[in-house]
Amino acid sequence: MKAQILGVGHALPERRLTNQDLERMVDTSDEWIVERSGIRERRIADQPTKCSDLAYQASVMALERAGLSAQQLDLIIVATATPDMYFPSTACIVQDLLGATNAAAFDLSAGCTGFVYALDIAEKYLLAGDYQYILVIGAEILTRILDYQDRNTCVLFGDGAGAAVVGKGSSDYGILSSIIGADGSGAKYLCLPAGGSAMPASLETVQNRLHYVKMNGPEVFRFATRITSEISTRVLQKAGFTYNDVDLFVPHQANLRIIKTAMKRMNIPAEKTLINLDMYGNTSAACIPLGLSQAHEEGRLQPGDLVLMVAFGAGLTFGGILLRWGRD
Repeated sequence: MKAQILGVGHALPERRLTNQDLERMVDTSDEWIVERSGIRERRIADQPTKCSDLAYQASVMALERAGLSAQQLDLIIVATATPDMYFPSTACIVQDLLGATNAAAFDLSAGCTGFVYALDIAEKYLLAGDYQYILVIGAEILTRILDYQDRNTCVLFGDGAGAAVVGKGSSDYGILSSIIGADGSGAKYLCLPAGGSAMPASLETVQNRLHYVKMNGPEVFRFATRITSEISTRVLQKAGFTYNDVDLFVPHQANLRIIKTAMKRMNIPAEKTLINLDMYGNTSAACIPLGLSQAHEEGRLQPGDLVLMVAFGAGLTFGGILLRWGRD
């Protein structure tokens, strides 16, 4: 018995923010952004679009592709760092939008690793026999918490959502191995300082711009380049495979230099690697499900393909999943 992805979907805002647009907003250039990140444009959600709206749109697509109704869902997990509000959970809002009246619902916070964490949890629920169908969503509107006076962060992120319907299957298709982990000693390297119980919102926190993403880029880069290949190796070894067996590598879309470093260390060629950050930037928890849905649409995923998904994010968190694409 394995947990299989039955259908995938995604949603993207229509508005594009190009590097040329950013040149007029902050002290940066297209050349500087492309050289350091590989990003050329990103999508921006205009008001009144909410995180739950993008999550809902991606979920509708995933359910249609899975051939299921919302009423058949047993659980909804939303991985996000940008929920509609602190409470109730965005998952509960999505549950209502979908009419998934039989589903439990909760949010999960693991930064950019959120979807991998959520998919790992969904697998455990399914194999325990508690649920039949689970909707896993990664959705973000990160541009609402970016400081457009900080060129080191505002150029990196974009908005979007991806979703996967997961169910049990008896064939060889499905999740073969998964590993998630964290290093809390690096929590300070990527965070949103104010607004929580440690630093409640005040005039001072607003004036000091503490309600925006703060990142120690060099520290995150060092962590990411190490952990991406390390976790990939562990996930593959756990299932008895090597890098040569991988048909599609779906890494977190944080930075092209990080991805290329991992590709070189693992000897995975470009044609086996999904890269879309040039178009969408870093969509955090949405990166991997968005990439899977894109690969599905482009015909890059065939039944039996071995798919390696790896992510890292705030926490610091990390995770990897090896999946045999297909369903019963």
